[in-house]
Amino acid sequence: MLRADEITVRFDGKLALDGASLEVGDGEVVTILGPSGCGKTTLLRVVAGLQVPDSGRVVLAGSDLARVAAHRRGIGLVFQDHALFPHRDVLGNVAFGLRMRGDSPEQVVLRTSELLSLVGLTGFERRSVGSLSGGEQQRIALARALAPEPRVLLLDEPLGSLDRRLRDRLLDDLRTLFDELDLTAIYVTHDRTEAFALGDRVAVMRAGRIVQVATPDELWAHPVDADTARFVGLANVDAAEAIRPEAVTVRRSDDGNGMVESAARTGPTVELVVRLDDGRRLEAIVASLEHPAVGDRVDVEVDPRGIVRLR
Repeated sequence: MLRADEITVRFDGKLALDGASLEVGDGEVVTILGPSGCGKTTLLRVVAGLQVPDSGRVVLAGSDLARVAAHRRGIGLVFQDHALFPHRDVLGNVAFGLRMRGDSPEQVVLRTSELLSLVGLTGFERRSVGSLSGGEQQRIALARALAPEPRVLLLDEPLGSLDRRLRDRLLDDLRTLFDELDLTAIYVTHDRTEAFALGDRVAVMRAGRIVQVATPDELWAHPVDADTARFVGLANVDAAEAIRPEAVTVRRSDDGNGMVESAARTGPTVELVVRLDDGRRLEAIVASLEHPAVGDRVDVEVDPRGIVRLR
């Protein structure tokens, strides 16, 4: 088990982490979800040993890592910008950690072949990393991090620089890979789709603190407060409650209690914003080809089970 206890980090007197705590079980993937500047990357760097905290500690399998150098922690790290060695070919990049720990040439070749097969890049050994696409480079970065068989894998916005089509493809690949390898991992992202798709649990971070840790379903059903509810995608939020959009039913009706203000298709679903006659605005999700259009009178009902009481 990995545990970060009450980690505090200051830069020029300003708090980057304010007593942040997180636990990750063996074989568990925890995604850290939060906006830019909330301290996600700083927490990852503390765990990796690249940033010394002002206070707090990191414990892995019962051992305090305070005096353990980054390269001896058994922790792999994948960055958003890949951070590949431009002067080395694909083989040289993937094999780097293996050669550093003294593996034999035969072991290096075997393990490198296994990893390139795992990430779908068999036959790329002698390719220059500069000739690879962004998605291929990210796969090589992942293979390099996995090669020494780390006890924990840390991923810092690994899909952030990729276009949506490629990001969706690699997201599916990562989900499969995590399941196959039974990895213990922390995955940092500001994208709730990535966080929900990959995390066994999601840790929501704000202003240097972890404010809630829950499974994706628990987080969606019971966000801890209004800010968290908005960040995970609940639009119908006030200080006391949130209404999940899938709990709002909208039907065309001349005698309805509202009117459609906007309708936007986002792939298989349509997001509707309805202005009720009492002045309230509600967002609804419709999963059908036929849906109310802007200006239509509609009847709106809310399933009470979709109302979330906020603290």
